[in-house]
Amino acid sequence: MSTVKTYKTTPTKTRSRVRSEVRIDIPEENIKKFREILLYMLEKVGAKPNVGQTVIYKLLYFADFDFYELYEKQLIGAKYIKNRYGPTPVDFTKIIRQMQKDGELEEIKTAHFSREQTKYIPVRRADISMLSALEIKHIDSILEKYSDKSAAELSEYSHKDIPWAATKDRQIIPYESVFYRTPETSVRTYENEI
Repeated sequence: MSTVKTYKTTPTKTRSRVRSEVRIDIPEENIKKFREILLYMLEKVGAKPNVGQTVIYKLLYFADFDFYELYEKQLIGAKYIKNRYGPTPVDFTKIIRQMQKDGELEEIKTAHFSREQTKYIPVRRADISMLSALEIKHIDSILEKYSDKSAAELSEYSHKDIPWAATKDRQIIPYESVFYRTPETSVRTYENEI
């Protein structure tokens, strides 16, 4: 059973200013896994011109949710919210900032067509020793299936996915909703019930 690392969320006063503690909701032991999987993905596909922040969001989402549908257990266990352009990992920015501080990756802004794109460059290699062969194979299949698609294509595809479609705006997308996917986005073969 995983434990969830939580921080006090009640505001505390500091020099007449009110501030809140940082809260990261990924199970504690999976924050490291999140970081290593992100670095692994960036090593494999981060240099592709289409792979910016939005594409990374979708790659993480489909890696997590497809793994859950297939094996009924979490790969990373990150929380994702429903945003206008598709699923977004809640703690992504906090984790990226910590990874930058730790010298694990760099963030750069580039021009991609007429828009600014945020890209991430890994500074160190991913430690995949914590990943099983099945998990690596799954991540590789996600990268093969989705990494050549544009951010717009992945956003449109994610909008057809029941977990995203059934969730209210800005709410957490429940993992259990993968079992209600349509054949278009489902990755599991289910036996017909008689």
